[in-house]
Parts: sequence; structure tokens; C-alpha cells
Amino acid sequence: MIQRMDNMQLTRTERFLQIFTEVRAGEGYIAMLMFTNVFLILCAYYFVKPLREGWVAVSDISGLTKMEVRAYSSFVQSIFLLFVIGWYGRLSACWKRVTLITRATLFCISNMLIFWFLQPGFFVDQLPASGIIFYLWVGMFGVFVVAQFWTFCADIYNDERGKRLLPLIAMGGTSGAVAGSWLVDMFVDTGIIATEFLLVVATIPLFLSIKLTRIVDSLHRKETSSDEKNPMEEPPTLLSGKKTGSVMSGARLIFFSRFMLFAALVTLLANWVNTNGENLLFRVIQDVLANQAVELGITDSKEMLEYTRDGTTAFYGDFFFWVNIIALFLQSIVASRLLKLGGFGAILMLLPVIALISYTTMALLPILVIVKIMKIAENATDYSINNTARHVLWLPVDSKMKFLGKPTIDTLYVRVGDGLAAITVLIGVQLLSLSTKQFFIFNVSLVVLWLICGIMLVKEYNKAAAAIARES
Repeated sequence: MIQRMDNMQLTRTERFLQIFTEVRAGEGYIAMLMFTNVFLILCAYYFVKPLREGWVAVSDISGLTKMEVRAYSSFVQSIFLLFVIGWYGRLSACWKRVTLITRATLFCISNMLIFWFLQPGFFVDQLPASGIIFYLWVGMFGVFVVAQFWTFCADIYNDERGKRLLPLIAMGGTSGAVAGSWLVDMFVDTGIIATEFLLVVATIPLFLSIKLTRIVDSLHRKETSSDEKNPMEEPPTLLSGKKTGSVMSGARLIFFSRFMLFAALVTLLANWVNTNGENLLFRVIQDVLANQAVELGITDSKEMLEYTRDGTTAFYGDFFFWVNIIALFLQSIVASRLLKLGGFGAILMLLPVIALISYTTMALLPILVIVKIMKIAENATDYSINNTARHVLWLPVDSKMKFLGKPTIDTLYVRVGDGLAAITVLIGVQLLSLSTKQFFIFNVSLVVLWLICGIMLVKEYNKAAAAIARES
């Protein structure tokens, strides 16, 4: 049991970290290594993410618009992730923790180098559907590698220490996303690095991430007494007696326990609601820009295209700026304090409550300024407070359940939610001709289901935490 120590025993770094959360003597070094690790991973992701939009734009599928190609690709991602998660589940039962993470990351790096050779305008001008394949891969990479890190993080920290330090470590991810986006803009705009070399540059932080993972794993094992069981060799208490590791085990895994079921449902509903909101925000923006173009007397198709493109780009530039700034504030100042004062339930339920208020308001007043403000509030909370909740969720469960369950839910069920949003667009637009207001009302009904599943998940979390407390 970790004992509280006097502040005089804290290092300078640990005293500085006290600004953001409660840090005790001896915890600062590993916490900063983990902070840097997730910073590097998110930085690498935001080197890759901008490339997919341009590549998918030159990869046409006959009979489909580019927007449909992007929306329907969520279904393909979900199917693809079934096999990825099944493969990962089998490997997690065979390899040690650090070996699994190292080899999985190296596999992603090898994929990046292959895509580097294949990208348009470089070694190969254009391969049919290569942009679609890259788009699907980026979607997998963006959630899978990040989920793998947080699985490792939840395995390193026990329930008590994790609740204090995970909000601090999550700041690294938020900061990495901001830094990655800024570096790409700077490199490309100034010509320091050509666009086609961004994939190669993105491998550098991933190699460094592997090194940091191995250092932390070594330090953690030294801290663990020799008579304790190896965390990776413990049987999964909530999955005991269940067959895992097959190709379809990722989809079936949620039915092995109520904890897994409600964790999957909360993740699915959260992403379904959020993606619906993103689609509706885009719809409102296009309607406003079309009306403004008419008022300005713009009739030429080329001028209309330029006006719409520039207006949309300017809007999202401002939108993402405010989302990231508010998210960084919430992550650094609010997340750890809310978790300490209100517990896991407070941080998990905050986002659906804000979503309920936001979409109810948008249904009553579906105008751009209201939609923008409400979506900023929702996204900023999602990227900060709710991001912390997703990682704290896995603290009171055993290692095998973490390495099987968390990557499954953080990848597969995220994409299933995106896929359901694509179905919502298809049915709502093509079959029912729903208005923007009616779409918002539908989202309110989804948020109600989300709230119910969230309450059930909090109950299951408390049961798991109580079981851990009884055993300690």
C-alpha cells in the first residue's frame, strides 16, 4: 500500500505536476515517461491523418460520391477490425505485454512505409482504390495504437494510483494532437518537409514510443515483488472459462460479462451520437453558406465551389481551435479534480448530460451559432473529461481482460458507432427526408439510451472496484 509522503520529499518535477493532479514521491518519473509516450503516439497520428483526405479524394468508386465513400467506409472498418481484434486477442495470450506492444507497433510502422511507397505522386502515381485502403487503415491505426497504449497504462497503474495519474497522462495525448497538427502545417507551409515524406517522419515518434514503453515496462517489473504473480499470467476473472482469441472473439467478447456489455454499448452510443452531430454540423454549415452565396449574388459554379470550400475551411479552422483549447483546459485543470471529488461516475456521466442539453437546445434552435457552441462544448468534453473516463474504466479489471477487452471496444465498437451514423444518414436523407430539426430530435433519443447504459456501467465498475478492494 502506497503511503502518503511529505511534500518535501517530492522532486521539482513532482511538485510542478501537483498543479494538475495529486502526485506522490517516486511517481513523477514514470508518469512523465507515460505522458511523453502518448504525446509521441498522438503526434504521429496527426502526421498521418491529414494525408488520408487528399488520397481518398483521388480514389473514386463508380456511382458513389466522395462523401458516401467516406461514410460507408465505416462499415468496412468494422468488419476489418473484427479480424484485427481476433488476431490481437490470440497474440495477447501468447506474448508478454512489452513484446505484444512492440511488435504491434512495428507492424503499423511497416504499413506506413508501404503506404509511403504507394502514395499518389511519389513512386506510384495512383493505384485503384488505394486511397480507400489507406483511409480504412488510418481509421484503424488512429484508434488501435492509442487503445493499445491506454491498455498498457491501465495495466501499469492500480486503481488508486491510476485515478490520480491518468488525467495527467491524458494531457500528453491532447498536447500531442495539438503539436502534431501544428508541426504538419509548419512543415508543409514552409516546405521544410514535402507532403509525401510525412509518413516517413511519422515513424520517428513511434520508434521513440516503443523505446519508452520498454523502459516503463522494465521499471514497473522492478517495482513488482518477485513473489507476485506476473500480471500477464493471471487468469481473467470476468472472462474465466470463456474461449477467447478466435477471429470472431472481438465481437463476442462483450457478451462474456455485464461490464463488457455496457462498456461496449456506452462506446457505441457515444460515437453514434457524436458522428451524427458532426454530420449535422456539416449540413448546417453548407445550408448557411448556400444562403450567403445567394445573398451575395454568386451564381457561377466555380465561384460557388470556391466560396463553399473557403467558408467551410475557415469555419472548421476556428471550430477546432476552440475545441482543442477548451479540451486542454478541461484536461489539465478539471479532469483530475472532478475524478477525485465526484468519482468515476461523475466523469463518465458528464458527457451524456452535456450531450442531452446540447442536442435538446439544437433541436429547439437549429441555427449555426447555437450548433457551433453546443458542438464545441460536446467535443471539448469528449476529448478531455470523457477521454479520462474511458481509461479509468479499465483500472479495476485484470490484465488479460484489459488486453482483450479494451482494444476491442476502443476500436471495433467505436467504428460500429460510426457505421450506424452512416446508416442514419442513408435512411434519414434517402428514405425519410428528415429535416435538420428531426435529426437532432433523433439524437436526443439516442442520448437517453446512452444515459441509461452509462448508469448501468457505473454500477458494474463499482462492483469490480469493490471486488478489488476486498482482495487487497
